[in-house]
Amino acid sequence: MRIYMQIPPGDTGPPKFYHLHLQEDLIDGWTLIREWGFQGSSGRVVRDQFLDRESAEKAMLEKRDAQLKKGYQVVFMQARP
Repeated sequence: MRIYMQIPPGDTGPPKFYHLHLQEDLIDGWTLIREWGFQGSSGRVVRDQFLDRESAEKAMLEKRDAQLKKGYQVVFMQARP
């Protein structure tokens, strides 16, 4: 599962991005990878570990909702297979 969000460019600089990516790890857990920053930069990356997919998805959606309240717009979303 993947969600890519963006705040359009303003008068002060390039657009901001926020990327959420849910990935299964090698020991039957799940990792929520969050990356954010200015478009064109490497950004900041944080990885959060979860024991099951349900709690990882819940955390992902909470992070998405928090960013939507800050003005981000969903540009791309890929659901789980």
